[in-house]
Amino acid sequence: MMFDVCESIVFDCHGNVDYSEFSLEVLRYLSVEPPVDESEYMQLNANEIIDMLYKSVRSTYERKQQVMVQQAWPVIRDVFEKQGKVYENIVVPVSDGTKVYQILTNLQKAYESEGHEVLRGFEKTTNLVTIDDTWQEHLRELDDLKQSVQNASYEQKDPLLIYKFESFELFKVAVDKINKDVVSSLMKGNIPLRDSSQVQQGTGPQRLDTSNMQQTKSDARSAYDGPGEGGDPQSRQPQKVEPIRTGRKIGRNEMVKVRYQNGNIVEAKYKKVEPDIVSGACVITT
Repeated sequence: MMFDVCESIVFDCHGNVDYSEFSLEVLRYLSVEPPVDESEYMQLNANEIIDMLYKSVRSTYERKQQVMVQQAWPVIRDVFEKQGKVYENIVVPVSDGTKVYQILTNLQKAYESEGHEVLRGFEKTTNLVTIDDTWQEHLRELDDLKQSVQNASYEQKDPLLIYKFESFELFKVAVDKINKDVVSSLMKGNIPLRDSSQVQQGTGPQRLDTSNMQQTKSDARSAYDGPGEGGDPQSRQPQKVEPIRTGRKIGRNEMVKVRYQNGNIVEAKYKKVEPDIVSGACVITT
């Protein structure tokens, strides 16, 4: 991943921007000084600069790992020796200057590895969080793209073909962003722990309690059969379904006889007397 980021930065900058902008990009994502000066940047080819930059980044990250272990190990040792029987997992905060990652670490493993388990947890958490955030943003961009490519049909172009090309370009951008964000967080990581009082107890992943979800066959059969001991077939009476009966539908222009409340009988088209029938002023006699 670090090599991919070095390659991306050099290919984007070499031959396109000057040395000052290249230096800013290296500092922004890799937090190191460029391993080449301005004259070397102009003379060397891109592959040579990539190799030199990767070696510099790798050595810097290894030194940073040692510093983080030196920061975490005294605190972890103190917590394990004093509260090792109480704590199973601990939460170690790691900050990259922008975000604070709460690293859940097994205290026993962290003690046995002399703090290196925290680094593995930091790398894992950084990758997962960055991938999750970037992928959600990528899906939103795909939704926007799906709406925008519909206009291509007005230009006599295939919207599906354009969507495939554009979505692939968006995917490459998303992968490059994941690599840069992960490496940037790893290179800027710092453990702001000073003493064991800042360490919090961590809880492991919560599992779904299915103890109340168990159901025997007899319980399920009883619930299905309804009242009756053991679901006895004789105790179950099938419900008789009555057919739905409807009266003859009267056409709006059909002649009908109606009787009003005063006793008058009138013969007229149904649509003429329908309001009186609905209001209850008269009833149909035929």
